[in-house]
Amino acid sequence: MSVSKSGKRAGLARVFMFSMMTAVAALSCGAALAADEVSPELKFAMQRDLGVFPSQLGQYLATERLAQTQAAAVERELGGNFAGSWIERNEDGSFKYVAATSGARKASRIPGVEVRTVRHSLKQLQNSMDLLDAGSQARVKGISKPLSGVQSWYVDQTSNSVVVKVDQGATERGVDFVALSGADSGMVRIEEMPGSLQTTATILGGIEYSINNASLCSVGFSVTRGTTKGYVTAGHCGTVGAIARVGGVQVGSFAARVFPGNDRAWVSVGSTHTLQGAVSNYSGGTVAVRGSTEAAIGAAVCRSGRTTGYRCGTITAKNVTANYAEGAVRGLTQGNACMGRGDSGGSWITSAGQAQGVMSGGNVQANGNNCGIPASQRSSLFERLGPILSQYGLTLVRS
Repeated sequence: MSVSKSGKRAGLARVFMFSMMTAVAALSCGAALAADEVSPELKFAMQRDLGVFPSQLGQYLATERLAQTQAAAVERELGGNFAGSWIERNEDGSFKYVAATSGARKASRIPGVEVRTVRHSLKQLQNSMDLLDAGSQARVKGISKPLSGVQSWYVDQTSNSVVVKVDQGATERGVDFVALSGADSGMVRIEEMPGSLQTTATILGGIEYSINNASLCSVGFSVTRGTTKGYVTAGHCGTVGAIARVGGVQVGSFAARVFPGNDRAWVSVGSTHTLQGAVSNYSGGTVAVRGSTEAAIGAAVCRSGRTTGYRCGTITAKNVTANYAEGAVRGLTQGNACMGRGDSGGSWITSAGQAQGVMSGGNVQANGNNCGIPASQRSSLFERLGPILSQYGLTLVRS
């Protein structure tokens, strides 16, 4: 087992370059592309990120085409000794298609393919990979050594090894993980990586989030408290400590809430997640958050939520007390934009981008919303944003 803190940059670059094949192939629709058929945006991105200049693009596309059309044939040709194939960049900036074999070196019958001899076949590497997978699945909580610090593992064809990536300083845990799995340590390379493996989410007003994987509400507005990120929502959506997920990603937990009496809460989220000072309009765009000045009765106002999307109306009353089953909630503002179950906590905002508050409740019918009720009889209630920001010491994120 080898341990490397930096890994092989060239190898990683080759893997990244191989991944670019997918993007270009999507444009080709199964046919070879001439360099002048590639979109200007992709040409720019490849030059900026990969250093592939326009004069080199045609040769890259030809190599990519070779890899697409001959990969299966190369694998058949090398049989059980096949150890992978990839696109590799030469020092002069040109590209070549490489196939690896664990058997005797011989030239490929397929023109343009460079054959390289390595120690392990792809099947052998995959066997070790399978043992790592099985070992991770067989762990017993509270008994097995923790896997924290081990980020990921995969077969790296370009280095003819199984790579186990770990946090900086977590090499020992990586070694333990490999040893306990029974994988061949001679095939494994451990790499320390900066940072820690996390999934990320973008927090945007009006989008769906789940609470403890059991119920659904909507994000109000992105906020900060000092250096802590978060968002405001309705208090009835969750209790303090309840876990919030956006798009299946665990983003944080309820930091504080009041309900009944008021209907306000804020959720603190991890530093890796992105806050947007905007609200989804559920038409592919967003409405910028410009401030939080309260609008007058009669003013146009829109609300955004995961159930009924982006709906607009007017403010019809202020300082409303709602007699919910859980108890009375005071100081609400009433509008006539329609809403439904699951819109709770979602954004209310004016056409000028002034954030007003978070969805609380309304006179919902049996179908789960009040959109079928005439606007003159519709009661959609929201908790004002100003008191939420003030009570919890939060700062609104603006566009």
